[in-house]
Amino acid sequence: MCEIRYPMPDRSMNAELRLRRCVAFSETDAAGIVHFSTYFRYFEDAEHALWREAGLSIHTADSPIGWPRVSASCEYHRPLKFEQDFEVLVRIAEMTSRTIRYEGTIVREGERVATASWKIACVDKRPDGSMRSTEIPAKIRERLEPYVHRTSDIGHRTSSAQ
Repeated sequence: MCEIRYPMPDRSMNAELRLRRCVAFSETDAAGIVHFSTYFRYFEDAEHALWREAGLSIHTADSPIGWPRVSASCEYHRPLKFEQDFEVLVRIAEMTSRTIRYEGTIVREGERVATASWKIACVDKRPDGSMRSTEIPAKIRERLEPYVHRTSDIGHRTSSAQ
C-alpha cells in the first residue's frame, strides 16, 4: 500500500485530512475495478489517520469506550483500477455530544471518484459485551474540534457602491 500523508491545513480553516493511495490488486474484482466495499475501507483508513493526526487512537485495548458505525453511505462516480493513484479526503462534518459524522471524497487526477458520509457513536463497553450510548469524552472532543468542518458565516454580500 502506498500511503503518503499530507500535512493538515491551518487549523483555523476547514480542516480535512488527505491520504494518497494506490489500488492494490487484492482490492479489485473480476472486472478489474475496485470492489464497492473497498471504498469503505479507504474512508475508514483516512478516518483513523485523522485521529492519529489529532494525537488519538480510535481503538485502544484498554479503553472503556468504543466507536461503532451507526450509518454509512457511498456514491460511486467513476471506477478505480489496479495500480491507479488516488487521494482520500476526510473531514468531520458534525460532532454532537455523542456522535461524529464524517464526509469523505475520493479523487483521482482532479476528478471525483466517490463521495461518502458515515456516522460513529461513542458507547460505553459493558462487561457483558453490550454497549450503551455515552458522551464523547472532553479530551477526545478537544483534540478533534480543530478538524470539524465549519461553514462560513459570511453570507452573500451586496455592494453598496452604485
